[in-house]
Formats: sequence, structure tokens, C-alpha cells
Amino acid sequence: MPTKTEARPKVEDIRAGVNSAPDALAHLPVSQIVGAYTNALSARLIDSKILVLLRQGKVFFHIGCSGHEVAQVAVALAMRPGHDWAYPYYRDLAFSLQFGYTIEEIMLEALHRKGGPSSDGFAMPFHYGHKKWRIVSQSSPTGTQYLQAVGTAMGAVKDGTDEVVYVSSGEGSTSEGEFHEAVNWAARGKFPVIFVIQNNRFAISVPVRDQLAGESVSGMVKGYGGLNRYHVDGCDFPRMFEAASDAVARARRGEGPSVIEADTVRLLAHSSSDDQRKYRDPRDLEEDLKRDPVPRLERYLQEKGILSASDCARIRAEVQARIDAAAEWAEAKGLPDAATLTSFVYAPPAGPPRSDDSTAPPQVGPSVVIVDAINHALAEEMAVNPKMLVYGEDVAGKKGGVFTATKGLTDKFGSDRVFNSPLAEASIVGTAFGLAVRGDYLPVVEIQFGDYIWPAFMQIRDEVAMLRFRSCGEWSCPMVIRVAVGGYIHGGLYHSQSIDGFFTHIPGLRVVFPSNAADAKGLLKTACRCGDPVLFLEHKGLYRQAFASSPEPGAGFSVPFGVAAVKHSGEDVTIVTWGMLVQRSLDAARKVESALGVGVEVIDLRTLNPLDTESVFSSVRKTGKVLIAHEDTLTGGFGGEIAARIASECFESLDAPVGRIAAKDTPVPYGPGLENAMLPQESDIIRSLEKLIRY
Repeated sequence: MPTKTEARPKVEDIRAGVNSAPDALAHLPVSQIVGAYTNALSARLIDSKILVLLRQGKVFFHIGCSGHEVAQVAVALAMRPGHDWAYPYYRDLAFSLQFGYTIEEIMLEALHRKGGPSSDGFAMPFHYGHKKWRIVSQSSPTGTQYLQAVGTAMGAVKDGTDEVVYVSSGEGSTSEGEFHEAVNWAARGKFPVIFVIQNNRFAISVPVRDQLAGESVSGMVKGYGGLNRYHVDGCDFPRMFEAASDAVARARRGEGPSVIEADTVRLLAHSSSDDQRKYRDPRDLEEDLKRDPVPRLERYLQEKGILSASDCARIRAEVQARIDAAAEWAEAKGLPDAATLTSFVYAPPAGPPRSDDSTAPPQVGPSVVIVDAINHALAEEMAVNPKMLVYGEDVAGKKGGVFTATKGLTDKFGSDRVFNSPLAEASIVGTAFGLAVRGDYLPVVEIQFGDYIWPAFMQIRDEVAMLRFRSCGEWSCPMVIRVAVGGYIHGGLYHSQSIDGFFTHIPGLRVVFPSNAADAKGLLKTACRCGDPVLFLEHKGLYRQAFASSPEPGAGFSVPFGVAAVKHSGEDVTIVTWGMLVQRSLDAARKVESALGVGVEVIDLRTLNPLDTESVFSSVRKTGKVLIAHEDTLTGGFGGEIAARIASECFESLDAPVGRIAAKDTPVPYGPGLENAMLPQESDIIRSLEKLIRY
């Protein structure tokens, strides 16, 4: 336990033109001021009620906002619910009430009942989300919401609206790199984002002195040009409202983002799983109680003659009665239906295809390589979808990406629709999330190499892929993430990685991996019309290979997801493969057929999620023998999953053990001889086929 009270950061207003009127609330109707007080008080009493329900075993988790109420309602009061957007963090109960949540809705979520607007019990309570009020469904990872808010604000600017986007967190989350990425992008683009940092001086048990190099968050971000900064006593309602009103007005006028650091107090432990007596000095807690914002707001209202002491007591009694009734009402509601568990992982099946969709034989054009087929697919889809945006590192202008897949698109569609991002992969995917949730934008973003996708992994796995499920289908963020992958090009450890084994493990994410130009074009067009996020894997070694070229399908051609292609028919053994290994498998199959007089069936999966298991099972039941060939490492590769499914569903049809060919369990080396030894070769496939045939 600390030996002395944790030092508070110096509180100062960095006001940049804020009108320091004696009473910033003077122009507001009394009803709005009383409403804000009622919501702040409601949040405090809800915290107390839920802690009682927790002790009764009716609630499993609680994370409260006690000590933060006034800062939150002040900002929400300065905004326009249902017009503006909000990305609150898990302590934003008072903000959510002021922005539109009802007490009854909070109780439904606390008691994990059906009808809660955030998740219907699918996600933890206090992770707010409300489609009606544009509160985007929130998650547990700290700091991921910053970039999403920037993406939503980017869309507001592109649409020419005056919408403002609120995003908040505690001071601890500003240590995350994504906070700085978000502030940088918002300031660079003058996006209307209000970053509200509620500084209660503790990130669970880590004190602010261990988080910040300086005295304050607002001081830490002073180097970002175009950023408005405020450091305010978050327990002082008029001053907090004054700062918030100024920041919101600036954002609406196009004067850029703001960081408002609100100095608050944390009157409860971090959560119901925490005991702050283990790390906080009792004197520190006593000092915080002296700054309690709710009684301080009551004193202000009484001094101004807005409410009397008896009025405050009456409101408290009314609110408490409503909370008690809401808890009983919510407890009587039904629990989530387990039968719906898998209903909200992916988009519902699409309706009738667009008039220009076709799965019939394609209109044949001149032969095209994969990279050009991708370029043409993007251009054709951008032409029919004016809300489709293409961005990433180096994708704009004459360069068109390091592999030229987006070459010429800026000239065709303008720099507002095809543009370069900062060199920050989490930023690319996080802002795409924020654009997609607006409901009309389709971000098609590029990650330059699969080896560098990992900074975006949190956004992809915990945010993009989870959104539909955690919001019980209320929110979704369809997007396409294009990424160059694979070896055989002497790229070494950091330009040759296969990543499909990682991403096929993520429910909610479609994974596509074409092996030829026609499929690449058709699958990419389907991805651009899909209601789900799609990871579109493009093998670098196939981009310009003649064997992967094909006559170009017409603009109306598309390839449905979850439909494998039989590339070569046979009766004696099956090869299941995808990506670069398709051509190597075809070459090996022909040589084995010629040498041994057998028939080898080669199946190109084309999409790994959804997986066409029926085509695989049908072929295995016919041939009785199967070899799975892929470029990813053997351990943890997706081939292991396919093998398990074959063993489960086709065991009685198998005449030999399921065979697997994959890369060795090492990184991809640079030297050609080493790379050839690590990656699967045609000769490896031939040996495995011969072994299976002779079994």
C-alpha cells in the first residue's frame, strides 16, 4: 500500500478561446439541467443497486462510474443524441443515460436478459451499444475504440454532415499506441472527434505516475498540430459543460478534434473483481470523497436556485423507486435463447443476386494475370458503388501499391476515394471499422504484407469479427482486407509468411484465397458485396505467373463463397489444396497419373471460410484416399482442421490415412536453397501421392 496519497495531476484549463462566463449553463432550459442531474444521480444509484444484485448472485459482474458522472453527463448534454455518434468506454453509464439509454435497458443488460439494446445478453454488461442513439456496440479491449471513432468521423466529413463523434476512456488507455495513432489521424484530417479522457489516476491498480511521462494527458498530446486541448476539473459540472460545448462547436465548424482531459475521482474499485484497498491509501480515498461530483452538483443547483434540498431528496426517491422497479421487471424477462447462439456470427443469407451477378460461364476477355484481375475488379466495383473506398499504405497515385494492384484507381475515382493511410496497420483496419458501421461505406483496405498484419490483429479479431455477435446482429462492419501473402519469391522471414492458419480460427471473418485470375476477380467482387468482413489473401508469387492467368471474366461475373472448384477429375486419390499449391498439385497429379496409371482429383477450395466440406467429402468418398496440401506450416495449418473433419465424416470410406503436405515448422528463410527446403515442392506432393496410392 502506498505510504502517501497519490499525487493528483495539476488541473488547468487549456481553453484556446473558451468563453469563461460566470455560468456556462445560463442559456440552457432548467429542464435540461435538472435532467442532467437526474441522470448523474441515476448512474450513482444504479451502481449501488447492481452491487446489491451482485451480492445476491443475480448479477455476475459490475464496473461502475461513481465519481465520473458529472463529466459524462456534461459532455453528452453538449451533443445531439441520435445525430452524433458515441464510442463510450465501460465506465460510461452516466453518459449513456444522458445520451438515450433508459434505466430499464441498463437493468436488462446487467441481468443478461433479452431485450438489452447492446447485446441481448451475448456480451458482458456495461459495454454499451444502442443502434437508435448511434452508440456503437463496445468491447472490452482498452483503446481499440479510438481508431473506430476516427473512421466514423472520417465518414461524416466525406458525407458533408456536421456530426460529431465522442470517444472516451480512462487515462490508462492513452498508453496504448492506438490512442496516438487515432489522435494523429484525426488531427491530420481535422475530423470531428471529441476524445474525452476521464483521468481518475488509476488504471486498475497502476497509478498515473506509471502511465504518463508528464503531468497530464492533455500535455502529452500538445505536439499534435490542429488538436484542441482542454484539461478540466471533471467534478465541476459548469466548467465541464463549458469545455465540452466549446469542443463540440469547434468540431461542428470543421475546426478539428479535441482532447478533453477530465480530472475525476474513482469512488469504487475498478470493478467487482477488484479490491482497491490493496493498493490505495485510505487517505487518498477520503480525499476523493471530498470531491464527489454528485453532491457538488446538488450544491451548485441549490445555490443557483434551480433545485431545493427537498427537490433533490424527492428526485432521489423517485429515481430509486424506478431503479428498484426496473430491476424486478428486468429479472422477470426471459433469458437469451441458446438456440440463437450461431445466428449472429455471420450476415444472414443474401437475397436475390444483383442483376449483374452471374455464376454462369464468364464472358471471356483477353488473358489477364491475377494482379490485373484484382485491379479491374476493384475498378468495376467502385464504379457501381460510390461509397466504396480503397486505402492503405502506398496504394494511391501512380504507384498503386507495392505490387501495383491499385494502380490508376486514384486517377479514375479521385483522391477522396483512393488514398494513402499512415503507416499503421491498426489504424487502417480500425478506421475501416468506423466507416463500415455507418451503414453505407464499404472500405476495401490493403495491408502491404501478411507479415505486417499483426498490429491490426486486435482490431480484426476482437473488433471487426466480433461486432455482429456481441451486438446480437444489431451492428456489423462489412469490409474487405486485402493482404499479400506467401513465399516462393525469396522474400525471407518478413515478406513470405502464410497467415491463413491464424485467421481461419476466427469466427465472424470470411477467408478467401484464390489461385488464378478468374477466381481472383470473381471472388473479390463477391467480397465487395458481402455482408461480412472478408480477409482476401493474394499470393505474391501468383500475381504475374502465366500459369495463374486466365481469360478475363466480364464485369457481371462473380464466384460465390463456399464453393470449391474441381480442377482435375480422378477416381483413385484426392488432393485438397488452395493458393500456390493448386498449380503444384496439378503438375504433380499429371506426372503421377502418367507414371502409375491412376486418376488424381484436385480440388481448389478457393475459400477457407466458408469451407465447402461437401465437395471435399464427396470426392473422398469416391476415391478413398486424400492428400491435403498447403503452404502454411504443418503445425497449426488449416489442413489439420480439414483432416479432422474428413476423419470424422468419411472414416468408413478411407482406404489410407489422411495425408498432409505443408511447410516445415520454421520461418521462411531468405536463401533460395533454404526456402525451397522449407516450402512444399512438387516433388513432395509426388512422393506423398505415390505413398498413398501404394498403401
